[in-house]
Amino acid sequence: MHFAVIARIIGMLLMVFSLTMLVPAVVSAFAQDGAAGAFLTAFVLCFASGGLLWLFVRRSHGELNIRDGFLVVSLFWSVLGWFGSLPFLLAESIHLPLSDAVFESISGLTTTGATVIVGLDDLPVSILFYRQLLQWLGGIGIIVIAVAILPILGIGGMQLYRAETPGPVKDSKLTPRITGTAKALFLIYLYLTIACTVAYWLAGMSGFDAICHAFSTVAIGGFSTHDASLGYFENGSILIIASVFMLLAGINFGVHFFAWRSKRIYHYLRDSETRFYLLGVLLASALVVAFLRYTNTYDAQDSLLLGVFHTISIATTTGFAAADFSVWPVFLPVLLILMSFMGGCGGSTAGGIKVVRIMLIAKQGVRELKQLIHPNAIIPLKVGSKRVDAKVVSAVWSFFAVYMFSFLLILLALMACNMDYPTAFSATAANLNNLGPGLGDVSANYGSITQPAKWILCYAMLLGRLEIFTLLVLFTPAFWRH
Repeated sequence: MHFAVIARIIGMLLMVFSLTMLVPAVVSAFAQDGAAGAFLTAFVLCFASGGLLWLFVRRSHGELNIRDGFLVVSLFWSVLGWFGSLPFLLAESIHLPLSDAVFESISGLTTTGATVIVGLDDLPVSILFYRQLLQWLGGIGIIVIAVAILPILGIGGMQLYRAETPGPVKDSKLTPRITGTAKALFLIYLYLTIACTVAYWLAGMSGFDAICHAFSTVAIGGFSTHDASLGYFENGSILIIASVFMLLAGINFGVHFFAWRSKRIYHYLRDSETRFYLLGVLLASALVVAFLRYTNTYDAQDSLLLGVFHTISIATTTGFAAADFSVWPVFLPVLLILMSFMGGCGGSTAGGIKVVRIMLIAKQGVRELKQLIHPNAIIPLKVGSKRVDAKVVSAVWSFFAVYMFSFLLILLALMACNMDYPTAFSATAANLNNLGPGLGDVSANYGSITQPAKWILCYAMLLGRLEIFTLLVLFTPAFWRH
């Protein structure tokens, strides 16, 4: 392990992150909302801490191996959650306690969208903007963005990129150089954000709301500048725009890259994961809409609009709301929470297990049924025209098993904190899947739950964002052996 090199990288990345606090400071200065001092103090503390760490090991150089990459990613996301909480701790207008501030910061950076804050409409605009900015940075992955400037830092970036994007992700290297890949991903992310901002603005949002909600839409975060989320606007066009961009953000950004480069949409149609993802969302939407209409919860128009919007919002793990879906009839709230386990495609900004893994598990199940009927047949498992290696299938099943085991342990831990089962179940699913809103006591916000429960859910958010193994591997003795 190259601990000095790792410390050097963490220090420099902390200094880079501290610069993002200057943006809401400028917003505060223009709005004169009184929070500029909190952001400037947070900037100084973050920059100074990163600078001191870098200063002690500035002469340490070396190439990272994959274990170093896992440690850098896990440490950086954890450390960033703490430093990102500084404005929430220091701002007099909000002044959250430590557990709430760290919870809000990690929720933003992991694009979970779970909040402990009540009264968003009355908060300073700079605090609102900072929450949205945290999600936007977390959506593309600060480590992936940093890969584009790692040559300046004097370190190779592929190990960090692999650690940041674990699992069976296709086209992890879109260009010959990893810096080119990071830049390509960032540009697509930026273009989607700009397009979403313009669309929201044309639909009737103010410029500030349009920018803030575009940040959380493309990041699949779900934070809003209003307590009522997108329901505040009472505008069907805004819900349609949000649905389109949430759906796009849930697609593998590698597929976006090839479609954008060739100026053709057939890349989406020929990609089996994208087809599986769109089909799953379509079927779930049809079921939700039909049941809303069947139970006379809404009229035909609202059933279609709200049913499709909430299905896409929950299935992609965004977490926007236009109505309180937790009070919808019978099984619909549970169905939507379960949809968040699928999440979006691998290589997207969505959370959850990821569509590619669910697809492989489904295909493996069908293959086993065929094998029972024809025991002597050789039936390969294919995704599209490519044969899937047995090691990949084994890794997917291992991931699924560990994911479910982690879910059960977190669920039990929350129930040990005196949380009732529906609340604990939905809170575990919502935070491990990086969804945000849950059922029961956490349907609106997480302010009422105990401090131990908040710390447990902070861990769940990081575990989900780093896709389980990136964080859990640090707790294995073999990881630390030479």
